[in-house]
Amino acid sequence: MASSPQRATDAEILAAARVILDARYPIALTGAGMSVESGIPPFRGPGGLWTKYGEPPMNGYQIFLADPKKAWEERIRRQNDELWGPLKIAKPNPGHTALAELEAMGILRFLITQNVDDLHRQAGHSALAEIHGNWKLIRCLECGRRFRGEDIRLEVLPPTCPKCEGLLKGDTVAFGEPIPPDVLEQCVVHSARADLVIVAGTSATVYPAAGFAIEVKQRGGKLIEANLYESEITKVCDFSLRGAAGEVLPRLTAVVSDLRKARLS
Repeated sequence: MASSPQRATDAEILAAARVILDARYPIALTGAGMSVESGIPPFRGPGGLWTKYGEPPMNGYQIFLADPKKAWEERIRRQNDELWGPLKIAKPNPGHTALAELEAMGILRFLITQNVDDLHRQAGHSALAEIHGNWKLIRCLECGRRFRGEDIRLEVLPPTCPKCEGLLKGDTVAFGEPIPPDVLEQCVVHSARADLVIVAGTSATVYPAAGFAIEVKQRGGKLIEANLYESEITKVCDFSLRGAAGEVLPRLTAVVSDLRKARLS
């Protein structure tokens, strides 16, 4: 029988919480592990959508630009498939809520997520960059404005921007598509200020997102990892807190809150 993964000890949680409270500008980086805990299937690995159905074309953005009408028809057709279906019913898990609570306390200053599921927003997080986009939003490729999906009329395809009449595309970033400049700038600005990164639900190997955490570490900052298993960045982390993000992050946030109250009293 396979052994169960280790669980972060109370002493490890306490030590990490102290470091977070001592940090000047903590940020967080989250990935697919957070989504999986909310019932959204991963792309890679066992049970991953790409493992089952094959990876999408590496030139997806160029395919979109070559025939945006066809791409929009495909998007509409897939609204209830194995990817879109779970996104529609997924809810934030305790890990999302814990990070939002850290933000509400004024401790977590910014969050960079690789997830497109909108769950950090639904949990109440406001200072965040969705580096791979948000599945609920539509983005203009000309002016960069974003719109809620329900606010865009689809009688004529491809739809055009209500503001500048530019070509509209789903906000999620396709293979071959540049990260939107406004999002990338936010990541650069906040990671440059950061002296600590909480890395949750990701092995931090997908760039450019991973680069922001590594950059903070290289400048002498701290890395705190919350992951079920050892990852490729474990060896450079100051703390590796074992367990699901939905279990570890609430414990961590609760201790940070208690320590903060004690210091303020």
